[in-house]
Amino acid sequence: MPQDVPAAGSPLLELAIDLRRDGPLPLAVQLADALRHAATIGQLRDGDRLPSTRALARHLAVSRTVTAAAYEQLHAEGWIVGRRGSGTYVTTRPPGASGETPRPPVPDAPASEAPKVVLTPGVPWAGGIDRAAWRRAWRAAADIEPDLRPQRAGLPSYREAVVEHLLRHRGLLVGGWAPDNVLTTGGTSTAVGELAAAVLPRGAKVAVEEPGYQRAVGALRAAGARVVHVPVDHSGLIVERIPAGVAAVYCSPAHQFPIGGRLPAERRVALIERARAEGWLIFEDDYDGELRYDVAPLPVLASMAPDVVVHLGTTSKILTPTLGAGWMLAAEPVTSAVLEHRERTGSGPAPAGQRVLVELARHGDLGRHLRRLRRELSQRRALVVEGLAAEGVEVFGDRAGAHVVLPLPDLETEQRFVAEAAEKHGIVLDGLGRHHDGTPRWHGLALGYSACTRDELAAALPLLARTVHRAG
Repeated sequence: MPQDVPAAGSPLLELAIDLRRDGPLPLAVQLADALRHAATIGQLRDGDRLPSTRALARHLAVSRTVTAAAYEQLHAEGWIVGRRGSGTYVTTRPPGASGETPRPPVPDAPASEAPKVVLTPGVPWAGGIDRAAWRRAWRAAADIEPDLRPQRAGLPSYREAVVEHLLRHRGLLVGGWAPDNVLTTGGTSTAVGELAAAVLPRGAKVAVEEPGYQRAVGALRAAGARVVHVPVDHSGLIVERIPAGVAAVYCSPAHQFPIGGRLPAERRVALIERARAEGWLIFEDDYDGELRYDVAPLPVLASMAPDVVVHLGTTSKILTPTLGAGWMLAAEPVTSAVLEHRERTGSGPAPAGQRVLVELARHGDLGRHLRRLRRELSQRRALVVEGLAAEGVEVFGDRAGAHVVLPLPDLETEQRFVAEAAEKHGIVLDGLGRHHDGTPRWHGLALGYSACTRDELAAALPLLARTVHRAG
């Protein structure tokens, strides 16, 4: 493509591009990321003319090799195009730049089969996935020759993509660890069950948050563990309430599920100190740690104590459960025990979803989706909080994730609220009662805002507020 286009007049030269020479990423990668981001948020638009690589290099005070490599990468991804004798232009809009992905029309259904408005937590914003990128990733994954043998640890390319993801979006440097520290999983529940079966003695006590993620509780019991409850408050797990004699603690420190608090620094330190002193492991469920809207994502516990923390992540909340892929980051004794368990049982993660994730990451589609996801869910959270506050209803939960909690006075009110919303208004809600393993202590709704459209969400808020007022 021509590289002698004058620099004057290009909107690119008006952008503040910060290239960090002491950063972990090459300058060309940083520049390509910055230009993608500029296009994603509309600072660069379809048809905008870019400066030549030479002019941009002078503007940024970098080598022309840097700008040429960045342009070549963006050209290969289809973001820019060179026109002979004219210059280089932005040639595509970012996926979904004009709003939400349109949904196909739904045929009229009888009243008994009326479409439901889903306001439950734990459901991803699947409507925001760029369908062209999704299809491209599946086609590329299908071009790879079928495997002859299972890869118990997961595909090397997927594990490399996870390392890059943890660096970029969770600030976790795993480069100093051995590659075997990262294992592919079938998701968080599967990983918890594997850990209990492979690492813990049968019948070992495992402390879990109450209320908490009940599928993890089920996976622990299915693997032969004895579950003991630890209460939570608005700041997450109450560390001093963990009983003595446990073999592991399962928790969600970045965004406690379902109450929504984040574990403060002093509790994190106390949790790690007890784990080391008493010889137990911490199973860290980082199910939506990428989704914070007030500050940068909180550091993961694994970065503080890799010797006692097993870090668990999943693609189910940031993309879709369709992939059936997650990851586990742990010390070598833990990963070795899990691999031995997989060999004995003939189990292991399916490769199809891993290959798709690799392709999404390879072409920058994963990063673009996460940026759009954070922006969209941040706006939706503001819509929920401000919309309910305008009706005199307060909610709680950190500025993170894809749900807030709407408190109610008691379990009976909660159950009646959920039933009436479904029967009378076609709104699917989730009460806090079902997230308890024992007698419910917290009452209210875990109100999700990612599965529906914005219009559905806005229409449901006044109805919810009126019902809460009637409930007192």
